[in-house]
Amino acid sequence: MLLELARSRKILFFGGKGGVGKTTVSSATAFARANEGGRVLLVSTDPAHNLGHLFDREIGAKPVRIMPGLDALELDPDDTVETHMKEVSGALYQLMPVHLHKEIDKHIDLSRNAPGMQEAAILERMAEVIEQGLEEYDLIVFDTAPSGHTARLMALPEMMSAWTEGLIKRREKADRFAEFVRDLGRDSSMEDKTIGSADNEEQEKESQIRRILLRRRHKFTHLRDRLADEDMTSFVIVLAAERLPVLETIELSEQLIQAGVHLGCLVVNKRAPEDGGEFLRERHGLEEKHLQTLSDALPRIPRQDLYLLVQDIVGLEAVESLSGLL
Repeated sequence: MLLELARSRKILFFGGKGGVGKTTVSSATAFARANEGGRVLLVSTDPAHNLGHLFDREIGAKPVRIMPGLDALELDPDDTVETHMKEVSGALYQLMPVHLHKEIDKHIDLSRNAPGMQEAAILERMAEVIEQGLEEYDLIVFDTAPSGHTARLMALPEMMSAWTEGLIKRREKADRFAEFVRDLGRDSSMEDKTIGSADNEEQEKESQIRRILLRRRHKFTHLRDRLADEDMTSFVIVLAAERLPVLETIELSEQLIQAGVHLGCLVVNKRAPEDGGEFLRERHGLEEKHLQTLSDALPRIPRQDLYLLVQDIVGLEAVESLSGLL
């Protein structure tokens, strides 16, 4: 089921409650698709990166070759925010007078730890990864952070698009007003005395501000359209057959629907086998009760169960073994 989804989509997101095995399942899916000839990029957006631990090798902010057809990278929130802040401050330095650069630095320092800054920076980086990745890969797989963080991330493109659109409209109004004042100044022969006598350098700064805003709008609008295209993008929720993960899955599914993201599959990981003795049989029966709640709430969403394995999933061979169960 998972592999069919990976064949039919260009972008797959894996999310769910912390500790349910999102990294393992997303990596096995990416491996399986690459193993049959697809070109796959596996991306971690979780601040507690586990890709490196899973594959038992160092993975960073640039794509690393895991095997033929499979590359992986980890988006570090702190590094992403730092890069984002440098880009913003660099743009502001060009737009503002030199004597205001210290004020820009103060603003950047305050903004660095502002609520939502990490999500916004990660979102921009995700947009870049998707735009570049779609040209080079058949499939991009995102291993995301726990449910609450991911739900906010899925809703951000729409919010950021609307916010940037508002800035552009205000900028256009300001530009029209400035042009009106300049014309007024020229008509009254007061070009050197009015704020409307903007020189070419000031007009170029105004155009640069518009270009920056239009570029951001383009980036967020494209990302929003990609996420909302169910023929291109789908979301997989990974969960355990326990009460809290089931309830959190139902809540996350509602948030994804509100964000316009297609929910393609539910993966119940680490299920207790029914034929594993009295203890595991009772555990399996309890899981069935919790999963009935899930089925009642999400009856139309396909579900795949992965059973508890004896060994830990570490290294390429272990990921390959798990990929054969998909």
